[in-house]
Amino acid sequence: MSHVPSQATRTVEPEESGGTLNTAPVALKRILVALDASDHADRALEESVRLAASAGGEVTGVHAYAAKLHDRRFRQMEGGLPERYLGESEMEHQRVVHDDLITRGLNVISDSYHDAAAPICRQAKVAYRRLSPEGKNYRRVVEAAASGDFDVLAMGAVGLGAVPGGVIGTVCERVARRCPIDVLVIRDPARRLGDGPLVAALDGSPRAFGALKTALDLGRRLGVEVHAVAAYDPYFHYVAFNKISGVLSEEAGQQFRFEEQEQLHEEIIDSGIAKIYQSHLEIARGIAESESVELTCKLLDGKPYQAIARYVEEVGASLLLAGKTGIHADPSLDIGGNAENLLRTAACHVWLGQVTYTPPLEAVARETITWSHEAEERMERVPETARGMVRMALLRLAQEKGHTVITSDLLDEATRRFCPDRGGAMEPEQALRWSDQATGLITALADPSVAAAVRLRAEKHARREGAGEVTADHVRGFLEDESGPATTAAACPFADMLGDDSETSDPTPLIWTPEAEQRLDRVPEGFMRALTRRRIESFARGQNVDAITPALIDDKYAQWAAGSAKQKMSMAWTDTAKARIDRIPDFVRGMVILELERSARESGADKVTDAVLEGASGVWGKLQAFHSDGKPGFYE
Repeated sequence: MSHVPSQATRTVEPEESGGTLNTAPVALKRILVALDASDHADRALEESVRLAASAGGEVTGVHAYAAKLHDRRFRQMEGGLPERYLGESEMEHQRVVHDDLITRGLNVISDSYHDAAAPICRQAKVAYRRLSPEGKNYRRVVEAAASGDFDVLAMGAVGLGAVPGGVIGTVCERVARRCPIDVLVIRDPARRLGDGPLVAALDGSPRAFGALKTALDLGRRLGVEVHAVAAYDPYFHYVAFNKISGVLSEEAGQQFRFEEQEQLHEEIIDSGIAKIYQSHLEIARGIAESESVELTCKLLDGKPYQAIARYVEEVGASLLLAGKTGIHADPSLDIGGNAENLLRTAACHVWLGQVTYTPPLEAVARETITWSHEAEERMERVPETARGMVRMALLRLAQEKGHTVITSDLLDEATRRFCPDRGGAMEPEQALRWSDQATGLITALADPSVAAAVRLRAEKHARREGAGEVTADHVRGFLEDESGPATTAAACPFADMLGDDSETSDPTPLIWTPEAEQRLDRVPEGFMRALTRRRIESFARGQNVDAITPALIDDKYAQWAAGSAKQKMSMAWTDTAKARIDRIPDFVRGMVILELERSARESGADKVTDAVLEGASGVWGKLQAFHSDGKPGFYE
């Protein structure tokens, strides 16, 4: 018989499980599957093999045998043995025989499970490993999942002890609550993944969007359509208000302003909640489009888990993917209420996601944040070259504060925070001293967008180090050098929103011909177009021209192409990452490859993946900068 010692039981947090960054989609290289010879476990094995084969991965079977538990139980039953066994020598002999039979017998059972699984993996050309730890089954499965050696755990909802009408076994429930990695729970042994669409449930949380990314990945691998649903409950407050109205006295009702509160919910809150959940779907649609995947989206109303359960049954889904915890989870929560109910009631397999994905800020803001007319008017005062950076800073501040509307008050707060010399003192919790040398480096920058971006990044770097002062060293690592040395002082771009025309930092404006503007419109809208405009205008000033034409743009593109042509891939890339990079124009592709590989190395990755692409793109958008030369920690 073969015996494999149990793995080390170092517990890892979800953020580090699997030994990789906790980013979606989940890896499928190392799948752990719980075996017990039940129909559900057999299906879990077959699906694990399919998924591992699609990723060039391996499968590890785990079955725990509780020999010590049986030994304790035998000793408890010794008092009921027949008279002939009660002699001490005979009793000791029986203990030895029982211990040997139980230990060897349970080992034989575990080995038989592995012996049945190995040929299935071998036929699919998937490596198979055996894990047979001694101990309580659910604990040993959780310990294996928490070891850092696996990406996903697959198991049956019920095992050999299933009874008619049972929806989930105790082992499955205990493991699902405690497991720190993604869990695939098989609920119907007769159905394969892909026999119906995959459905991702969204609530706006990073784990929900992580589940969506995993669903898109699985959809490609299995060749099946993917749906996204978002469910909200507009009816709860009607029940609550009816109950409250029945117990409030007349005086209390007037103090509570009951009728106004109810009207507020009906006219504002209900529609506001619907808008929030619809925005989750629009963000999901954008994510799918960026991956060239068609996504069916549906907004549902009602008790979320019930509405989602009805939907998966209506569309005949084969798999429901959801975050293990949701948007309102606290750190100590083991499983969310909707996830727990769906684990019990969904008419399909269930995937509880732990990996996370945060959509790019601009994608979230486009669907969730609006601007007041006054704020938009004040934004028009900001120089065009700095406007993109200022917008991004305001969007980050809005998200930090939980606002969905950017107003003049938020603009004033941004000015106070980022431009204390123009907008008043910084808030106490944001205060950081600046050395004279650091301040001098900032004021020497001619481009206001560069100055503000460097200021933000230098402060972030100083806070990360726990420094109480921003020094010249903090600033030097983030200085923008493409435009050449700066000679004129730059005013903070946020200050332009104050309407003070006593001084201006906007350099002499350049004229863009209509043809040049049309050419620029080919660049994706957002920070990339703003960044390209800024680079072209800087190039034009360096050429001492005051009009930008398609010919001048061609010259700048040619300059980029010369540098880009020198760059080649020096790291491993996933197929999907390569496919996405191939869509980038030739003249900048090499430089993008260089930056993405730098991003991968700084994040500790050994290859460039979709997650690396998303992370780097997010950094470029947040910092309004692209080149990381001489800027250590740029992608941290």
